[in-house]
Amino acid sequence: MPVGRIAEIWRHPVKSMEGERIQRTWLGVNGIPGDRAWAVRDEERGGIRGAKKIPRLMQCKARYASEPPAAGPAPAPEITLPGGLVVRAGDASAAERISAAVERKVTLWPLLPASALDHYRRGAPDSPDLLTEMRAMFGRTKDEPLPDFAQFPPELVEFESPPGTYFDAYPLLVVTEATLRKLRAIAPSSVIDVRRFRPNLVIATESEGFPEVAWTGRKLAIGGATLDVLGPCPRCVMITHGFGDVPQDTSLMRTVVKEADQNVGAYAKIASPGEVRVGDAVELSSDPPRTRS
Repeated sequence: MPVGRIAEIWRHPVKSMEGERIQRTWLGVNGIPGDRAWAVRDEERGGIRGAKKIPRLMQCKARYASEPPAAGPAPAPEITLPGGLVVRAGDASAAERISAAVERKVTLWPLLPASALDHYRRGAPDSPDLLTEMRAMFGRTKDEPLPDFAQFPPELVEFESPPGTYFDAYPLLVVTEATLRKLRAIAPSSVIDVRRFRPNLVIATESEGFPEVAWTGRKLAIGGATLDVLGPCPRCVMITHGFGDVPQDTSLMRTVVKEADQNVGAYAKIASPGEVRVGDAVELSSDPPRTRS
């Protein structure tokens, strides 16, 4: 069943930094080669960190000067800091310059093997109270629900990301243009910029509302690849941060929680690897949704 076409493909070389639009990519078992292949480690509180904890990371931009291989380590990306200074991830001065830009002592790391468990282990929380910590990370007020954490990989209790990756949970995030249109309609005072939501694939579709949420448990065929849609993506405080020409907006979280059941986009994993390009048709399986294990 045709549902649309690929409008945009996004790759984010460094976790939580602004990424780059590309025209084509290989989708392998770990998603887009080079996506979230680097991250910063908080040297004050420990742990690999993203913009949930270090908001100023979103004011940095990262791109690859050369294409990452389909398999194997990604090259060191170029990072543009606020103010325009460009540093290379592998440079000796990179960590010091990024630390100054994000106002936190950090180091910059490529992906390590999944066996390097201490590298992926969670750092110290900012609050001793778990609910306070979770509400801060997900941008929730005391009267708003937290996400159902049972939908996330169980290893996230102990680790910042599934070991061997820097993904928040799963390899791909899919967002439809219908969802962005709906958000603009119900939140006209907010700047609904796709960069707030950090998707990998943006799908142009004539559907209305939040169609990708209803795709849970079904397959998407895109170009030479097939995806399993795992479930909706509950949003964290990152969507409210300001960066570049996008203003800070805490009211957006109120809208997403109330009007979109706290979700924007859907998580997916690769069922069958293959190449995808902007403009490729997207087809949804006619099979009934499967219950996610």
